[in-house]
Amino acid sequence: MEPLGLQEALATESPLQIVGTINAYTALLAKRAGFHAIYLSGAGVANASFGLPDLGITNATDVAEDVCRITDACDLPLLVDIDTGFGGAFNIARTIKTMIKAGAAGVHLEDQVQAKRCGHRPKKEIVSTEEMCDRIKAAVDAKTNPHFTLMARTDALAIEGLEKSLERIQQYVAAGADMIFFEGATALSQYQRVTSECKVPVLANITEFGVTPLFTQEELKSVGIQLILYPLSAFRAMSAAALHTYETIRQQGSQESLLSSMQTREQLYDVLNYYAYEKKLDDLFLQEKLKGK
Repeated sequence: MEPLGLQEALATESPLQIVGTINAYTALLAKRAGFHAIYLSGAGVANASFGLPDLGITNATDVAEDVCRITDACDLPLLVDIDTGFGGAFNIARTIKTMIKAGAAGVHLEDQVQAKRCGHRPKKEIVSTEEMCDRIKAAVDAKTNPHFTLMARTDALAIEGLEKSLERIQQYVAAGADMIFFEGATALSQYQRVTSECKVPVLANITEFGVTPLFTQEELKSVGIQLILYPLSAFRAMSAAALHTYETIRQQGSQESLLSSMQTREQLYDVLNYYAYEKKLDDLFLQEKLKGK
């Protein structure tokens, strides 16, 4: 059975909560927790897979490798961060085709300059509206799957203000964007303005320790937001837990005091369906033994 697309997932929940999954195993955990869609962050790829900052250092191949690992393990629709598309029009087209082949349900493409920065850091720079529309058109033209979602992200709010951001959003939709990623909002009223003037679904990025307050699902629903992204919440929690574990083992010479906070072997096996794999091996070996007789 084909996995659901983002538009179909949106029909199952409103607003649709999308959680960041930095690898295949966390994707399985997100599915077990009941989510209907997952996300691969560009910062997550850079930070977790390469130990690099989110400054446009990784490329489309790096991202696609993590996409393949996640989609091979989990059938939830995966939204993928492709930054600025990794180059000009032909590079963007190639990126779109690559992400479709890797199994992504959709991507978001942003209007920052090529040497991009984290959306919640100062000194961001954005390209002209015309250049971003050209990026969107190149991406739309490259789609080989009509159900693949193209989301346009704008970082214009912190640079040009709300009114200019709204103008950009209208033009991005006209250029072919299926959804809008409105980055860096600081008030619910800003979301309200965008959703009231935008005819496609709008995503709110509710990331920790950034410029956007941690608005609740109900608050965002009340202002018309249809998708809510939690891009690196689990990764941040996992990283803090890992550091605490390493420090405890180093200082105490044992992990025993940490056992109550760990996932057990049985819980791991349950998520991975380990015993079914083991049974398959046993059945295969039994057949080989029977053949030998």
